Amino acid sequence: MTTKKVDPISPAYPMPTAERAALQRRTLRVLVMGQVVGAAALGAAITVGGFVVEDIVGVGTPWVGLSTAAVTAGSGTMAMILSRVMRRYGRRAGMQLGYGLAVTGGVIACVGVQSSVLPVFLVGLLLYGAGSATNLLARYAATDLAEPDERGRAMGRILFASTFGAVFGPTLVVPAEHLGAAWFGLDHYAGPWLFSAFFFACAAVNVAVRLRPDPLLVVAAEHGLSTERRPVRLRESARAIAASPMARLALLAMVVAQAVMVGVMAMAPITMKAHDHEAVSSLVVSVHIAGMFAFSPLVGRYADRRGRLVSLRAGALVLIVACGLSALSSDNVPLMFAAMFALGLGWTLALIGGSSLLIEHIPLDHRVPVQGAADLVTAVCGGLASVVCGFVMDWVGFATLALGSAALTLPVLVGVYLMRRTVARSAAAA
Repeated sequence: MTTKKVDPISPAYPMPTAERAALQRRTLRVLVMGQVVGAAALGAAITVGGFVVEDIVGVGTPWVGLSTAAVTAGSGTMAMILSRVMRRYGRRAGMQLGYGLAVTGGVIACVGVQSSVLPVFLVGLLLYGAGSATNLLARYAATDLAEPDERGRAMGRILFASTFGAVFGPTLVVPAEHLGAAWFGLDHYAGPWLFSAFFFACAAVNVAVRLRPDPLLVVAAEHGLSTERRPVRLRESARAIAASPMARLALLAMVVAQAVMVGVMAMAPITMKAHDHEAVSSLVVSVHIAGMFAFSPLVGRYADRRGRLVSLRAGALVLIVACGLSALSSDNVPLMFAAMFALGLGWTLALIGGSSLLIEHIPLDHRVPVQGAADLVTAVCGGLASVVCGFVMDWVGFATLALGSAALTLPVLVGVYLMRRTVARSAAAA
């Protein structure tokens, strides 16, 4: 096949500037709605993931990070798969598949909780991770039609939409538990997974009906790209990243931010439960998610105006502060709220800065598979961090874990410093 794939509902090419801007605004509105619903599903169910593992394996188990690890590993794997689907069939097809797999995963996880079978629960979480992958890939979909100096703001708007769902989602945990028990006779922690599957089904319908024309297929048609000319193998994506020092730094920053954020956050509800603060742990998760998304429009503007490297540096510094506060907050609820908010904010600065830097230094025909490969590496490292942190906390405690996580951000600060010097020398030579 040598013809270009074009969305069935597509405008004429080349697209007039005003029409392109109108399509970008419509695309953002559709993605925003999907983010709200998808984030609500993730926030509602993941809040109780660690408690499910403890309920099945036993309180105090060092394997408590398995739930977060399964979701993040599933997210990374699915990001690679979904990016390949998007490369060939467009954003809409990939996002429909992602949300559909998350629906299936939520139902399987519910069955695993109800039957107290950990392997079934973890299999469900692996598929459930497709919902997280889809929500994260939406930030790239927001930039398909964006002007280069507006990509950070486009990403920020999408991440900001997650605030409403993600903050509201954890507050649904208790009602979902009660409704699951009253309507379906489910066990205590099973209800949130079933209701989350329903939310993801709503997100799938939103994308299927409203994301037309497909932004990625519009870009492909404008630039004369065909599916055969776009790389599909992971090693080709790795080579594209390795060929650019800026892309390597962008990936490093996203990986470190994800590992630090996931590792510390996964252990926060556990240490709070150990100090008899389980009742407010879901609120801490809500505040953390607010830190991740609430200021993302401002972070996007900051990254567009001040530069991607400045955003990465700020993200690393905020993560260090967050880890320091976390080390002091095991039995201090107000300090834990502040620490988790800062942890989310630092992650956002690194994610928006790193994602924007990555796509700006990767050739257009490599971008979609590189996006999936980057999210794969990021999610896998985050999943490993959540598992390792369970054992580290069991060994040395939450405070030492948090301080050790702060040290992980130092290579990012060094990389930003060296890259800025290189850019300054190049500018001076020119």
